[in-house]
Amino acid sequence: MTKNIKILIIDDEIDTLDFISYQLQNAGFEVKTALHGRLALEVLKTFEPRLILVDFMMPEMDGISFLKHFKSSYPKSTAKIAFLTAKTDDQTQINALDTGADDFIAKPIRPNVLLSRIHAILRRDIDVAQANGNAILQLGDLKIDPEAFLVYVNGRAIDFPRKEFQLLYLLAEKPGKVFKREEILTKVWGQDVLVGERTIDVHIRKIRERLDDKYIKTIKGIGYKLEF
Repeated sequence: MTKNIKILIIDDEIDTLDFISYQLQNAGFEVKTALHGRLALEVLKTFEPRLILVDFMMPEMDGISFLKHFKSSYPKSTAKIAFLTAKTDDQTQINALDTGADDFIAKPIRPNVLLSRIHAILRRDIDVAQANGNAILQLGDLKIDPEAFLVYVNGRAIDFPRKEFQLLYLLAEKPGKVFKREEILTKVWGQDVLVGERTIDVHIRKIRERLDDKYIKTIKGIGYKLEF
């Protein structure tokens, strides 16, 4: 399962890099490391990882700054991003997930938990692909293309970050259906990710901004639905 799966680890602590790299290589992953975000951006020019593990707090370029640079430099990348962090407060998670992170792995890192989280993160790609079937959705003047990660409104293409896209796609698969918050969290973020409900609200707000506040309706106390 792990053969030929590439993982990039970014952390300013050499001991942490060595520890995680050793664990992942023993598990069969192909691993590269970087001591800070700027060096990681250079590594990415010749290395295409399926997963990037990045320390949240780094002196030269912190995790959020790296993620913003990565998203702007590689907008079509399908690499998953997981933060390595001892900070687990809601606001930290919202800021990170809103930037485009997929998960958190708590420090101090335990080998069995590390591998379990990584396998869970990588499984989500398979789950999403099987659930969505890469079908293009056409709903009135709204068109959603899962292969290009693009949304079209009246023929105008709009780029979407991955989580916002997956959330919109989920709602668009069954227009008119009210999706409860718990269902959205499970299907978009997975059962293994501990995020607060405010995370959904933030992503819905971002989607509405991109779509000129059209299509998505809030069902107070329950969840959201897509309607025309």
